[in-house]
This record gives sequence, structure tokens and C-alpha cells, in this order.
Amino acid sequence: LKRIDYYLHLMETYRSEATKNNVLIIRETVSSLIDNGQATSIEASACVGDLNDPKNKLREAFFYYSAIRCFWLGHNGRCRYYGKKCIDLFWQGGQVTSYVAQFYLGMNSMSLTRKKSEVQLNKEVVRVAIAAMKDAADNSDWNFSNKFRLLQAEHLSLNNRHCPVTVLPLYDESIESARKSGFIHEQGLACEKAGLYCKDVLNMEKALE
Repeated sequence: LKRIDYYLHLMETYRSEATKNNVLIIRETVSSLIDNGQATSIEASACVGDLNDPKNKLREAFFYYSAIRCFWLGHNGRCRYYGKKCIDLFWQGGQVTSYVAQFYLGMNSMSLTRKKSEVQLNKEVVRVAIAAMKDAADNSDWNFSNKFRLLQAEHLSLNNRHCPVTVLPLYDESIESARKSGFIHEQGLACEKAGLYCKDVLNMEKALE
């Protein structure tokens, strides 16, 4: 947050409103994930304007960071709404943010499937997300291999839950890939999902690793 606040100060100095609002959207996301904004929020907030206006350049950032924020806070319905908006309005093959949004939308749909919510719809979202992550990982192993492996592992854990010989190596590969790339949050996510799977198949020794 200190670095973000430094950039906000620069935006104030150079009166760059568009960039300032983008940075404020990012700051609000980070603050929410640290403590839900209880002690880390500031008075300034992003002015995103009319989100129905196709010319509004803040729409993509707003929907993208809202989807990510809602995923990590466990707001599955809102994550699906924002993630779908992001994909429907701004999907561009080859763009990193588009693929990241697709990943979180896929993971979110996996959670909804586990809750037996609109299972067929969410299965299709997952299928599309896995295909997108495979394409992304083929082009950028460093950015997307861990995401592809985690989606694969979660998908198999739903459909082939009692075959740890197939599923566990995918979780392990996702964890190791995220570690190598420095994606600590996604490494933690993969560890959590792997632990829950091991608990589900009664492999408590592996769950505690």
C-alpha cells in the first residue's frame, strides 16, 4: 500500500485523473483483501463514472478487480457477475488480464458447482476456462502453468474424486509452478485446495504436509 500511495501522490501532483482512478481501484482491492478496508482504507475513492458507457475507459479495470476481489472474499455470485462482465466486454486472446479473469471465473465456477448451483452452466464456464488456460500456458509457462494445473486438478477432483494418483500430482505441479513464479497467493490457494481434496479422500497425512 505504501507504494500505491506513493503513486497516488504522483497522480495528484501531475493531475492525471484517469490514471489516479485506475490506481484507486487497485488500492481499494488490496485494502479489501488485507482487512476488508477496516484500517487500511483512505477517504479518496475511485470515480468510475457510467459503467454502461462503452467509452468509459475505467470499466475494464473496475470489472476485473471487482471479480478478483469478490473471488478472494468468497462472494461467488458477485465474482461470477463481474467476471462474466469482464470476459463478455473485454475478452482479447493474448491479453494477460483477460486470461487471469478467465482463471478466476473458472475457479469461482468450480466453487459454485461444489455447492450444486447451476451445475451445467458452471461446468461449461470451467471447460472454457481450462481451454483458455491451456492456450495461455502454451504461450507463457511462467504466468499460467500453475493456473492451468490447478484448474485441471479441481476439475478432476470433482469428476474423479477417488483417484488421487491422477489428481494429487496436478496439485503438486500447480504449487511448485506458483512457487517458482513468485505467485505466493496462488501457491497458497493451490495448497488450500490440495489440502481440502486430501481431507475429502481421507488422506490426512498428505493434507497436513
